[in-house]
Amino acid sequence: MTQTVRAVFKWLAEPVAVLLLAFGATTAIAQPFYVPSGSMEPTLRIGDAMIASKYAYGYSAASLPVYLGLSGGKRFLARDPQQGDVVIFRHPVDNGTVLVKRVIGLPGDHVQMRQGRLVINDRVLDLIDAGMDESESQQGEKSAIRQYVEVLPNGVRYPVFKRHWRGLHDNTDTVAVPPGHLFVMGDNRDNSTDSRVDVADGGVGLVPTANLVGRAEFVLGSFDFLNMRGPASWPGLVRLSRFFHKIT
Repeated sequence: MTQTVRAVFKWLAEPVAVLLLAFGATTAIAQPFYVPSGSMEPTLRIGDAMIASKYAYGYSAASLPVYLGLSGGKRFLARDPQQGDVVIFRHPVDNGTVLVKRVIGLPGDHVQMRQGRLVINDRVLDLIDAGMDESESQQGEKSAIRQYVEVLPNGVRYPVFKRHWRGLHDNTDTVAVPPGHLFVMGDNRDNSTDSRVDVADGGVGLVPTANLVGRAEFVLGSFDFLNMRGPASWPGLVRLSRFFHKIT
């Protein structure tokens, strides 16, 4: 090996090692994700940058930080989510699309919506009024909305937004969750296309556990870019209260 070749090899070795380390870390440990929609409000806001733990549910092709055209397949070191977990997953049909929703139904559960209320295994879940909050549309418009606390059968509590009670997805057939799948929903119930909608109708349908990418852990930072009007407005759009906010 000539001196020139050694020099080139040495010059390339460090950045390649850094890239491999970064790829390995985002595959096996944690990966940042950005929230582009309000389907998980109020838990996640548009503009949140969140961190997901990649090891929470084991590893599959879906765990790779970049989409390589591979399906989820078998999971290694597999662990199933719990009801109430906020999960990141690849769309069952369009695997290149990554989504975030809350796990509502596990294999064996029967899930239904009745007049806007969530029903699991024929039990209507408690829905506690938590006052008014503010929702943001995809266009940056803000409006008042009623917030509730929903309580799952395992005791997990989380906030949901609900504006209407006779909406398109407020009354559904009962869905039996099969083995190896999850029923997921957004916390912004009137603004989330989730497992209530079949993939044939443009929804998410039931999500294979092989498509899990990770569990949303905390918000690293947040910036309300939808209301950005110029450099002078930028400082006021940084949501300091959401920095390092635990996702529950």
